[in-house]
This record gives sequence, structure tokens and C-alpha cells, in this order.
Amino acid sequence: MQDTRRHFLKGGTSLLALLMAQGILVPEDAAAAEWNTAAFEAKKMDELLKLLGGAGAKPSQDIIINASEIAENGAVVPIQIISKLDRTQSIAYIIEKNPNLLAAQFIIPDGTLPEIDTRVKMAQTSNASISSSCPSASTSAFTKDCRPNW
Repeated sequence: MQDTRRHFLKGGTSLLALLMAQGILVPEDAAAAEWNTAAFEAKKMDELLKLLGGAGAKPSQDIIINASEIAENGAVVPIQIISKLDRTQSIAYIIEKNPNLLAAQFIIPDGTLPEIDTRVKMAQTSNASISSSCPSASTSAFTKDCRPNW
């Protein structure tokens, strides 16, 4: 078993090195998306929405947020977002009373089902807002009050 794994890893590493040497696989191709530093450092809701491109966001029934009103642990609050907006391009989780308002931002590629299920950390009872953008409508937001059970 150990020999098989060792041969596999050795062969895989050699293949990766060969592809990189030939220029077929470029390290930049595997890089992550650019970090939106200004949005993650924003301290006011209006400022954050402006940085996300959604100044003047309107509530929408097409964005569904599933989160329990009382979470057992504020360090791990499960939140599920389902966007029914046509061609959703991004979804951002905004926790109003956290030190950093923007908890997470997801870029949704074309053809991807815009449903995200994740966990966020909440410092205290707060509104969880969701900002979603799509080309057919301005950024929409929906808010739900979430209470970690301390």
C-alpha cells in the first residue's frame, strides 16, 4: 500500500513539474480571485454596499435566507442563502454588529446554481444581511435577525 501511494505521488509530482516546464500549466491559472480588501475593512453599511456596487439596495423576495433565530454557538452560525434572481453574479454575507461587517463574499460563475450554505461567526445578536447582484436588477438585500445563544 505504501509503495503504491509513494509511486503515485512521485509520478504526479513529476507530471506537474513537466506541465509547468512546458508552459502548459501556468501558476497564475491556479491563483485565487483578487481580494476585495476595501470591502472587508468597511465599517459602515452604506460604505460597504457602495463598495460592493449595491448602493440603494432594495429588499427582495427572490433572496431566501435560512438561519435559525437562535444559534447554539455564536462562533458557528449556519446560514443558507438561495437566490432566485436571474444570473446572480455575487452573494455577500453582512453581519451588522461584527467588527468586520462583511463576513464573506462569493462570486457566482455563469451557469452555477446560486445557493450557498456556510457558517459565519457572530460577535453578538445582530442582523444578518445578504447582498446579491445580477445584471438584470440592482443589488438586492434581505435581512434577518440572528441571535447566538450565549
